[in-house]
Amino acid sequence: MRTLILVCFCMLFSSVANAAERHDKETHDIETLQEPMYNPFIERYVIDELKQLRVDMNDLQVNLTKEVVNRELEATTLAVRYATDTVTYFFYLIAGVSSILVLVGWNSIRDIKEKVHNVADTKVNEVILEYEKRLEHLEDELNRKSRGITSAQKRIAQHQDIHSLWLKAGQESVLSNRIAIYDQILELDPENTEAMTYKADIALEMDEPQWAINLCNQALNIDAENKHAFYQLAGAYASLGKPGEAIDNLRKALEDSEGYKDQVKNDPVFNSLHDNEHFIELINDAPQAG
Repeated sequence: MRTLILVCFCMLFSSVANAAERHDKETHDIETLQEPMYNPFIERYVIDELKQLRVDMNDLQVNLTKEVVNRELEATTLAVRYATDTVTYFFYLIAGVSSILVLVGWNSIRDIKEKVHNVADTKVNEVILEYEKRLEHLEDELNRKSRGITSAQKRIAQHQDIHSLWLKAGQESVLSNRIAIYDQILELDPENTEAMTYKADIALEMDEPQWAINLCNQALNIDAENKHAFYQLAGAYASLGKPGEAIDNLRKALEDSEGYKDQVKNDPVFNSLHDNEHFIELINDAPQAG
């Protein structure tokens, strides 16, 4: 019996020792981790949320359009019903007055009948013309809303295609292939400044700073406050050996932006500026990531 207890105790002690050893190894691996393992998941989550937000916004537009059209149709139905009741009551009134006039003997029945027909035709024609104009306006509005819905559906399809291309670009490791993917995005959306600046980043990696400058200037013509474009311009000018232009654009990129300080320090494109006093002053004043 004692031998059995001793064996169980030894097995328990061995299991505890192995668990402690695995815990120390996992703790060491986590502490020496060089890069976060969750960035791709966060990026995918953000992209999916943006996609869902676009879809929800377009659905909201479609539902709002349908609600407006239904309200206008209800208003038109009520107006036509009111006009019909008015004409009916008008005929009743004319018939009563005509009966009185006949009894009094003011006119013959034929004269009264002709006058009633003339007045009724005039009123009915006026009502018809008025509601023909209203229905024509309603038809034009419905056509415009229909075109808007069709355009929204096309935009949803376009956003889905662009979303797929962004995912494909994130998985592509060959620089020339990534540029081709960015070109496909720009064919679908010529004013996509994000694709332009990411294409400029690839141009810098391919040692084509002048190409990167042209791409960034195109993005700034569309969005004059694009921080990523200013950042890529700073890197391009630093590669061309123009520290003044590089620091000016870097200052615009860092203005009211957080989290750029460490990125600028670790970006090899700015290695030539590390001894520049204006660069050092700018980096020391730049906000750090919280």
